[in-house]
Amino acid sequence: MLRFRHLSLAAPFAAVLSAGSLAAQPLPSFKVDRAQTSVSGLSSGAFMAVQFHTAYSADIMGAGIVAGGPYNCAYVNWGGIQTCMKGVPLGSASAAAAQWFAATGQIDGTDNLHRSRVYIFSGTNDSVVAQPVVDATYSYYQTIGVPKSNIQYVNGVPAGHAFITQSWGSDCAENASPYINHCTVEGTPYDQAGAILNQLYGSLNAPASAPAGRLVTFDQKPFGDFGMGEKGFLYVPPSCDQGDTCRIHVVFHGCKQTAQDIGDQYYTDTGYNRWADTNHILLLYPQAAADLAVNPEHCWDWWGYTGFQFNVKAAPQMSAVKNMIDHLVNG
Repeated sequence: MLRFRHLSLAAPFAAVLSAGSLAAQPLPSFKVDRAQTSVSGLSSGAFMAVQFHTAYSADIMGAGIVAGGPYNCAYVNWGGIQTCMKGVPLGSASAAAAQWFAATGQIDGTDNLHRSRVYIFSGTNDSVVAQPVVDATYSYYQTIGVPKSNIQYVNGVPAGHAFITQSWGSDCAENASPYINHCTVEGTPYDQAGAILNQLYGSLNAPASAPAGRLVTFDQKPFGDFGMGEKGFLYVPPSCDQGDTCRIHVVFHGCKQTAQDIGDQYYTDTGYNRWADTNHILLLYPQAAADLAVNPEHCWDWWGYTGFQFNVKAAPQMSAVKNMIDHLVNG
């Protein structure tokens, strides 16, 4: 059963959305603490979050991974993509690959990851990305040198393949569009956006009751358009507009979760924006290309459809998002 927005909470934000979504505009810039930049994602977005965190580890302080596998998974495991969806990949092989790419100068040094903070989630009813795949992500981060105390792995919730919210989306165990489910854990609605941000940044202020910021629909093409959709989205809390120093958190959607697929649900209903308002966090929601020929499910590239450099700093999608981050900081 799909749950719907409470109009009393959504109405103020809906007015902002209707004004901000009419046309793409240039991406603005803000006063930013660059050292507080992090990423998260679901499914292909989780694979991308691991890739991005690993490749740009000098600039990215943490990652939230929901139903995603380890770095370069499809190229270091026999069986490739299938193993990285349904099999038992090796986290140690991914760590060795990351160390090789770092040694050849294609990604940042893996020693940067030793100070990272990581959140990992796998639902017990996930029929799309099997739990052993996510176990390998946990193994990857430990093998690469992230202290176990810096990793939170949640793997006992009876969730399907989805991002988890307190009240929005399908029932907890569903494995279907929009891949946003509501779950209750120990009698309390589970707020995955809050769990991720608190794990990455430490104890945060309580979220706002409803978002009060603005949504910017911006043109992605100036930052690199190969493998990227025409428009991306940025949520700006009032404090960031007023000149406060803010953090940046990048949220990568999953397959079949672009604006073309599910409208505004991923960048308005996953719960991130309420936390952003009270904790000075700019939320960047980039969009992968909707290409029926090479990427019919609108996934982020974690297996090479944009080219053999898909997982290093020179990757088309990765460098485009990094350019967006740099622009938010420097204008």
